[in-house]
Amino acid sequence: MMLDADIVAVSPTGMCRVLHEAGLLSRWNKKPSLRGTGFVQPLGPHAHWHVDVSYVNLSGTFYYLCSVLDGFSRYIVHWDIRESMTEAEVELILERGKEKVPGARSRDLCQARSEARGRPGATAAASPAALAEWVYI
Repeated sequence: MMLDADIVAVSPTGMCRVLHEAGLLSRWNKKPSLRGTGFVQPLGPHAHWHVDVSYVNLSGTFYYLCSVLDGFSRYIVHWDIRESMTEAEVELILERGKEKVPGARSRDLCQARSEARGRPGATAAASPAALAEWVYI
């Protein structure tokens, strides 16, 4: 229309550049990515506790290492090594950590490890249905 009336003339690459800068070339409008915004760190000690279950190989025998870390200071509140790691044992280790810090009101975060789930014969440390109050990160 404008080209026929000799008002404006633009090359195809110039038109694509203008449309791209205006965001009109994409097939759908994408939401801005939240990648890189990261985990909101706790503002004080004992606000978040991270429960990390992994396994270690000691002399050919696999043992489970369960550690409870403070998310603010990265202090190891409590840890334990066991031959088996069930949901009840993880809760017991978490309770022992709470006994070491009386009065701490923390939000418990569970770090899911793919190594423990992918190893043949490994038992799940905590089922999401039974530990619904935990937040998996």
